[in-house]
Amino acid sequence: MRIPNLGEAELLVPLHSGMFEQPMWRTFLRQLLRVCEAEGVAIVLDSADQGGRIALGEGVPLAMPEAAMREGRVYAGEELDGAAGGLRAVRIGGSGLDLTMAVMAPQIPGAEIASLLSALVPHLKVALQVLAAIERERGRASVSAEAARRMNFGWIAVDERCRIVDLDAQAERFLERSGALRRGPYDRLFPSAPAIDRQLTAIVKAMAGDRRHRPRAINLSHDPWIDILVAPMRVEALAGDSKAVAVIYLRGDRSSSADRHEQLVDLFDLTPAEARLAWSLAQGLSIAEAAEEHGLTVETARYYSKRIYAKTGARGQVDLVRNILTGVLALA
Repeated sequence: MRIPNLGEAELLVPLHSGMFEQPMWRTFLRQLLRVCEAEGVAIVLDSADQGGRIALGEGVPLAMPEAAMREGRVYAGEELDGAAGGLRAVRIGGSGLDLTMAVMAPQIPGAEIASLLSALVPHLKVALQVLAAIERERGRASVSAEAARRMNFGWIAVDERCRIVDLDAQAERFLERSGALRRGPYDRLFPSAPAIDRQLTAIVKAMAGDRRHRPRAINLSHDPWIDILVAPMRVEALAGDSKAVAVIYLRGDRSSSADRHEQLVDLFDLTPAEARLAWSLAQGLSIAEAAEEHGLTVETARYYSKRIYAKTGARGQVDLVRNILTGVLALA
């Protein structure tokens, strides 16, 4: 096993941690500039998937070589079209990313710079693989966050006094626009209904004393429909030093009943009367309850429901709930 010399050791830590800097690899490039006594150093990242290019540098700006370069081989400027003689460059590829690193140090023997770049090649390859993995996970997280946003899901971590410890962006937006749940003095979470406030406070207090407490669901509003699920914070690592004892998962419909009626008309070619009845049935009302809510006779409501089932492809009310609440309407 080859032991890195001092110059490499000074570079390896900032190389592998540099992906989390803004801009990336700032410390690594500064260290490389100093170690090589260079006029300028640069890294260019090309993404094959997105067609984007990121150029990073320290010192004198470098004209990066455009000639084809074999991966892992260190090239001298004389081997690259139009490049200065004191330039040394290497290319690393993989996982949809291509990295070219160049050093301009005309006062230092080219063999020493080439040796250092060669020693850095395996570390550059690992760093590039890690960066590609981070970008993939970032993309997946972005898609998941967008799906959660469209489905109006969010979460809020609270302490035993119902004070907000942490929350995601979706929950932050929800608190800003909703009257059913708001941020009160001292960051306490306040439901607008006093009875629900007392219920939530009691549940969170119970969960503070028993992490095995079962999750509890609470409806905050019917129009628009807003539900929360209160669950104990069972993973200590997530709570950390924050004293969070419970997580409140919330789903708040951005659309009113009137909006949903219009969307059902568009989606299933229902009449307005059928759409109103379909939405009520999807909320769990019985035929008799939905008929009373909309001023219909039970016979008329049953007639409408048969037409609704035929148009939506539902075999009954359970199927109707699934078709409406888990279909594309949930993303609207």
